[in-house]
Amino acid sequence: MSSGESRPLSATAGGGPASRFLRKYSLQLGVVAVAIVVWLLFLMGSPRTFLARDIYISFMSTTPFFALIAIPLTLVVITGEIDLSFSSVMAFGMVGYDVVSVATGSALLGFVACLVAGLLAGLLNGLIVVRIGVPSLVATIGTQYLLRGAVLIITNGQGLGMTDMGTSALHDILVGRAFGVIPMQFFWTIAVGAVVWFFLNRHRFGAHVFLTGDNIESARLMGVNVGRTKIVAFAVVGVIAAFAGFVVSAEVQFFWPTLGDGYLLNTLASVFLGGTSVFGGTGTIFGTFVASFVIGAINAGIVAAGLTGFWTSFIYGLIIVGSVSVQTVLTRRLK
Repeated sequence: MSSGESRPLSATAGGGPASRFLRKYSLQLGVVAVAIVVWLLFLMGSPRTFLARDIYISFMSTTPFFALIAIPLTLVVITGEIDLSFSSVMAFGMVGYDVVSVATGSALLGFVACLVAGLLAGLLNGLIVVRIGVPSLVATIGTQYLLRGAVLIITNGQGLGMTDMGTSALHDILVGRAFGVIPMQFFWTIAVGAVVWFFLNRHRFGAHVFLTGDNIESARLMGVNVGRTKIVAFAVVGVIAAFAGFVVSAEVQFFWPTLGDGYLLNTLASVFLGGTSVFGGTGTIFGTFVASFVIGAINAGIVAAGLTGFWTSFIYGLIIVGSVSVQTVLTRRLK
């Protein structure tokens, strides 16, 4: 298994060291190049905004809200599946926090309940896809509505104030400001990315993820427990989606039952722009991480350039369609 994440077909082909390096890390280098080009365009369009420190502090504060989910979602997509329920899982996890924290008076126990709720939601997705055999696209659209409906029923459509968390240690650990400036959620995104990268590239589980997405029948013949691999991937997305929901709520110190709405396009665009193939078998955590901040910068760049915010959804959709189209063309040519 290649340690370069992306599993390029010619990573071990001949050539000089530079040539082998370029082939091995082509996806990562590609998304970095895209990030540099986008930054230069924004810099030329609005130098006053993009030469100021505040805009980058803002990126580090808000981009983790969907980058945290995009990172584990990369695992699911590499296996050849998709999860569209994570926006509802964010809110479902916070219902767990709401119920337990109110009953016990402990924010820490509520936080644990939030993660457990996310884990159960992820396992539900995995079991429906693997054990029942429902296509993941259909299954997770269904659970998206199922979980959102459960959130609205349990909360009666009412939000939860979390102002008491403003002075708590848990708040400072998750969304405080390191050195009084850098948002802690940025460091948590790096930490989640590093852990997922390790398991994807330095652990047997990662090898199973790539093999499952590359050729599921070959994976089975090699002794890979394909079902378990997919279920674990869905479960990880569930836990991290709930964690992201808690981070968002802690940042604004309020839980809205509509939490998660608006993050679907950002998250998917980050995964596909980062080089993860919609067909499975190929992906890169580093690419997803960098792409998340590219996506996070687009809205600010559009507004700073004098365009209306209506362009944001258009560009996100263009990125998704463009990325998937390029992957489709390349896949056909490689075959």
